[in-house]
Amino acid sequence: MHTTTQLEGRSDQPALHTDNNHRETSLWETVFSKENLLAALKRVEANRGAPGVDGMTTEELRPWISQNWPEVWAELDAGTYRPAPVRRVTIPKPNGGERMLGVPRVLDRLIQQAIAQALVPVFDPYFSGASFGFRPGRSAHQAVRAGRRAVQDGNHWVVDLDLDKFFDRVNHDVLMARVARRVKDRQVLKLLRRYLEVGAMGDGMSLRNKEGTPQGSPLSPLLSNIMLDDLDRELFKRGHRFVRYADDVMIFVRSERAAQRTLASVTDFIEKSLKLRVNREKSKACPVWWTSLLGFGYYLTKGKVKIRVDRKALKRLKVTVRRITSRTWGVSMAHRMDKLNRFSVGWAAYFSLSDSPRVFEEIDHWVRRRLRQAQWVQWKTSQRKNSMLQKLGYEFGEQEQGVAVQRKRYWRASHLKPLEIAMNNAYWDGQGYKSFKGSWSRLKPA
Repeated sequence: MHTTTQLEGRSDQPALHTDNNHRETSLWETVFSKENLLAALKRVEANRGAPGVDGMTTEELRPWISQNWPEVWAELDAGTYRPAPVRRVTIPKPNGGERMLGVPRVLDRLIQQAIAQALVPVFDPYFSGASFGFRPGRSAHQAVRAGRRAVQDGNHWVVDLDLDKFFDRVNHDVLMARVARRVKDRQVLKLLRRYLEVGAMGDGMSLRNKEGTPQGSPLSPLLSNIMLDDLDRELFKRGHRFVRYADDVMIFVRSERAAQRTLASVTDFIEKSLKLRVNREKSKACPVWWTSLLGFGYYLTKGKVKIRVDRKALKRLKVTVRRITSRTWGVSMAHRMDKLNRFSVGWAAYFSLSDSPRVFEEIDHWVRRRLRQAQWVQWKTSQRKNSMLQKLGYEFGEQEQGVAVQRKRYWRASHLKPLEIAMNNAYWDGQGYKSFKGSWSRLKPA
């Protein structure tokens, strides 16, 4: 095994510079320059991810390239390279149902990542300022703040658009026409087309992809922004205030009549011009207070628009916490606490934009009760339960000596006074619990 990859030592690899005749570097050469490929390799390795149809892992990619890159490059340069079909997997959607993902093999992830890195500088400077998804220097929090400004300016009605299976329905010809507006390199266009059409493995057979862009590939976020840039331009031309994060689109207007009219006309534009489908059951025109954007909602207090955690996000949180704190999960409290803290800190970081501290207090109150229930089960015997309560400082009254053997269900027992006093907030702090409100307070932007 070589200590350096062929990417680091190639002499015939295109480089990111011009030659002595000051010839401009082609996009193809930029994509497959040593610097760009090495950056893509590091990104693929850092992202890890599941193997594709060939079973190769990200850990195996670098040594494999050390041996095989010259052959891969020869096929790429000759235009004969054929991407492998993606491996289809399904993951549950937050709001129910399943989402189909395509997992490319790691070699194709490397090539797609290299293409994406070269195309971002070509397209991103021209994207709309109202587009926030999967772009350098932009985030979901910026999108939510932009929405709040629109609402604060009096736009209290919204058109909440749901694009039906967006990644599965993208028309290849329409998408490639938009890519070709800025990309003139035929080799890059040809390779991009092959990645769109590569298809997936199903029942041992490779099924060609006639439409759609594989969600889960390094290219899909950029291609979605390219595809929907025309929608952004159309909305700007009409003078709308809007926010788009990938295929999540929210348009802010001042009245119900304007919202209904906008929903109808924008739906018509999307379906006729972009050849996409709008899910009419999920798309709606409604007061802004009734809907959510990227897990957040808005509310009005004392004339100011504030940001809240959406109730659907809270439901998803409870599903995760119930799994981690399940009384039937036979793990140590230390292991349980580690899992819970990893989740709580990440969740609080994302929702630190919220202006509702009471929500985080209520979450902590519920989580600590879940933990008391789990601890109560782990103490097992009545004798040990009584002993631990006394050890933690609870003094039984004359009428309470049998508390541990009372025939209470575990959830009801977790709310008993002796348990609440013995396993109070200080107790869980000592166990290492990182509270949701504490993390929110530390991470909330000034």
